[in-house]
Amino acid sequence: MTNLADRPTRAASELGADELRAGGEQLEALVRDWAPRLVAILGVTAWRTAFGRPKAQLGLQDERLGGRPVWVLPNPSGLNAHHQLPDLARRYCEARTYALTL
Repeated sequence: MTNLADRPTRAASELGADELRAGGEQLEALVRDWAPRLVAILGVTAWRTAFGRPKAQLGLQDERLGGRPVWVLPNPSGLNAHHQLPDLARRYCEARTYALTL
């Protein structure tokens, strides 16, 4: 489970498209090397921007990253009022359950 930019921000909007795309490239190389069961990306907007998937939704993606399946999860930031704790717990549990089946 990872973020695409390795720095703290107060809001996702502080991350530029170039920074997210560069992070995506680095992540893909890391995934190829480590071959995790599942790559969980935190933040659908970051995924859309970094990988040019403007219509992507939360959940399991059709695309793979470094040959591994990808699950996009809501960013757990307190600023993300769209997803409350019960919804976050359910979505993260779904990704974990899927990873355990691989």
